[in-house]
Amino acid sequence: MLNFRRARLGVFLIVAATSLRPAINVLAGPSTPSQATASAPSKDVFDFNFFQSKVQPIFLKERPGHARCYACHSDPNRVFHLERLPEGATKWTEEQSRRNFETVTRLVAPGDPRSSLLLIHPLAPEAGGDAFHSGGRQFESQNDPDWLTLAEWVRGARTGSGGNSNSGSLIYVTNSAGATVDVVDPATNSVVQVIRGIELPHGINFSPDGSRVYVSDESESVVDVINRERGEIVKKIPLSGRPNNLTITKDGRRVLVGIRTLPGAVDVIDTSSLTLAKTISINRSIHNIYVTPDGKYAVAGSIESKSVTVIDLQTDQVAWEVKFDNGVRPMAFDTNPDGSTKRIFVQLSNLNGFAVVDFAKHAEVARVKFPAQPGGYGAAEVRLNTPSHGIGVAPNGKSLWVGSTVANAVFEYSLLDLKLMGYCSLPHVYPPNHAPTGSVPEWITFTPDSRFLYVSNSGARSVSLIDATNRKLLNVIPVGEVPKRINTLVLH
Repeated sequence: MLNFRRARLGVFLIVAATSLRPAINVLAGPSTPSQATASAPSKDVFDFNFFQSKVQPIFLKERPGHARCYACHSDPNRVFHLERLPEGATKWTEEQSRRNFETVTRLVAPGDPRSSLLLIHPLAPEAGGDAFHSGGRQFESQNDPDWLTLAEWVRGARTGSGGNSNSGSLIYVTNSAGATVDVVDPATNSVVQVIRGIELPHGINFSPDGSRVYVSDESESVVDVINRERGEIVKKIPLSGRPNNLTITKDGRRVLVGIRTLPGAVDVIDTSSLTLAKTISINRSIHNIYVTPDGKYAVAGSIESKSVTVIDLQTDQVAWEVKFDNGVRPMAFDTNPDGSTKRIFVQLSNLNGFAVVDFAKHAEVARVKFPAQPGGYGAAEVRLNTPSHGIGVAPNGKSLWVGSTVANAVFEYSLLDLKLMGYCSLPHVYPPNHAPTGSVPEWITFTPDSRFLYVSNSGARSVSLIDATNRKLLNVIPVGEVPKRINTLVLH
């Protein structure tokens, strides 16, 4: 437990670390470099209802071999002081909970569990905790469910169901190394729901009516079907192999899952019966898969086979393919005036830019490389083989946005002529005793009105919010461990 001197010093260090954290470098555009600071989350991120219903019970919990936190911290001489329970009571009153809330929020750094005394002091040293805690090693690892609950609260999680949003949409982020999916409400740009129980979440998509969330689960080789309102897994659908990304047909009747394990395939899930209906043999490992904007084709990319395979969704047969000189990574699409697919924009391994495929010609017709500056990132992050990652066409069909690990930035291109319009730099990461590194952008998604885009920063445990009008970084939203796939659910 925390003694007075230790807690007072810890609070001082947390406040100092939060207030002195280096500013995030932002370049407004290629011709007008400037610097701005993305403000750290304020204490408004702390949700009292989440604290009362999920955090407080941890302090009363009897852990095997340990005294309860309450046993020591109900001592009034403690800085981390918990209110005395009324005689015979098993939980605090509303008024007491409010006082506990005020006390505990002084022991945490908003948005940063690893700088929060409440989480680090009782954590085992080998798991990143302090060398000694007089209350013992309450948490043996950062994967302890109770430690994760505390971390979610510090990052800004809310008790809201995530079923509603004032903005009419929700942003879903799969934390690939965190066993969680975070749901961000664009109205507040805070996490309003955390979906648990998926050890290696990969791709994410939604039923047309928004009632279901589908997540490809690498750890169990299943698709997890989630009730969106409750954030609970309602079914696990076994697949033919280890999945990577997934997509859904425009009518919502089939979920298509890329199977990475050889011989490689596309699994087709019937959403009415929630069963595996068929497996389309591709004979190459599939990493990412999409449905074209007109809904007529599925497009599957392979890193190992360096190819794009186009499947006719009327016949479920391979229609054509394109070979490349490097592995295929994320893709995006634009359309002709009649709604048919015009081009595929393809990111490739070892290319700091993207390739352009003419859909009618079934062939690559151009390559676009990013400018040399900004640059200089990727080596320390060991990501030079994936210099460009994350790509998306804005819903209004006017621009193409592309992420670059090497630039630690997102570039905007005019969709009409692929002219570079500018870029927005992404947050830096500040490792101890090391030069700043990039945040390693992964995927991109947009609000339905195209005004804002969100970029998952896998190296920074965060999501960047960017104003698409002026390419300005507006906010950095803390999420889980190694966030990757990110997608927008439009609520009806």
